[in-house]
Amino acid sequence: MIKDEKILFSGMQATGNLTLGNYLGALKNWLALAGEYTCFYCVVDLHSITVRQDPAELRKRARNLFALYVAAGLDPEENCIYYQSHVSGHAELAWILNCFTYMGELNRMTQFKDKSAKHADNINAGLFTYPVLMAADILLYQTDVVPVGIDQMQHLELTRDIAQRFNAIYGDVFTIPEAYLGKSGAKIMSLQNPEKKMSKSDENPNASIFLLDDKDTILRKFKRAVTDSEAVIAYRDEQPGIKNLLDIYCACTGKMPEEAVAEFSGKGYGELKSAVGETVADLLAPLQKRHVELLTEKDYIDRMIKENAQKADSYALKTLRKVQKKVGFPERVR
Repeated sequence: MIKDEKILFSGMQATGNLTLGNYLGALKNWLALAGEYTCFYCVVDLHSITVRQDPAELRKRARNLFALYVAAGLDPEENCIYYQSHVSGHAELAWILNCFTYMGELNRMTQFKDKSAKHADNINAGLFTYPVLMAADILLYQTDVVPVGIDQMQHLELTRDIAQRFNAIYGDVFTIPEAYLGKSGAKIMSLQNPEKKMSKSDENPNASIFLLDDKDTILRKFKRAVTDSEAVIAYRDEQPGIKNLLDIYCACTGKMPEEAVAEFSGKGYGELKSAVGETVADLLAPLQKRHVELLTEKDYIDRMIKENAQKADSYALKTLRKVQKKVGFPERVR
């Protein structure tokens, strides 16, 4: 599995239901990059518990997410798809990196401020040090490339700062990761508030297209998508609702915005919404069919979970032991 290629790491939280934005902004890019890198794709469950979770539901969502990675086209025998909690190195390295991260750096993290506002009754230490665990996730695998959205760039910059700080003290220990930003579909907006990113935690169910929504639901949500009163299909910031629909259409079809605008020239908003809805439903249909099949293939999924956890653990341990030795921990007696 491990080849002489650069390392790519990414992951998604095992909370909520994945949206079209998650697919177009992340999963689709992962598929395009899978052949170029040695890939580690994590089902992020350690981060998930910064917000209180129902244990049975978290386990169910983690398995569903694992299956969705595979259903989307990621081969678990070619890519290391694993549960974050099954590799103890994530938590162990995070503790060490906590000791090389400054309070001022964490205080500046905008995501901590946002999540604290949403969960004012549970502003826990894990929420505050969340970016350090993310840094450990990335640095543990000597990652070269991290596909990220714009909203995660601050965390990646912190990861780079921590790695450079550690390297300056102990030598060339960590690879300094670079960001990979997708060329299209990197930021799909809410269908009900196109000024805001599409989110799996949005309280308005019509705001997001979920990967497992059936065709009728997809068409209905697009039909209700917020547009404007201009009645002109143009790709411009002054029409965020229309621009978002065109972005989605282009990300699904591979067309450029000017091509899409020309295609819908002279047509109404209803026709645009219908066309985008049909395109999205057609794109997701094979993924949905394969996901249903995978959930019945219990032995196969269980075997992949076990084997990939062992692969990830073996790889991570190389970095962890090196770091432990550098900071002065006693060598383990074998």
